[in-house]
Amino acid sequence: MQRTLIVIGLLVVVIGLLWPWVSQLPLGRLPGDIVVDRPGFRFYFPVTTMIICSIVISAVLWLFRH
Repeated sequence: MQRTLIVIGLLVVVIGLLWPWVSQLPLGRLPGDIVVDRPGFRFYFPVTTMIICSIVISAVLWLFRH
């Protein structure tokens, strides 16, 4: 558990340092992401982005286990 928390912390630091480049990725603006934009109301549900993130995280965890 301690090693997992340390790895998660290091990943957060690395992503924070790389944020200027990570923010340029098209995540969050993919086809399939639901956006409802009306006057005074904005609803955003990133379906496709969540699926891709889930697949990547699952693959990384699978690699660490094997």
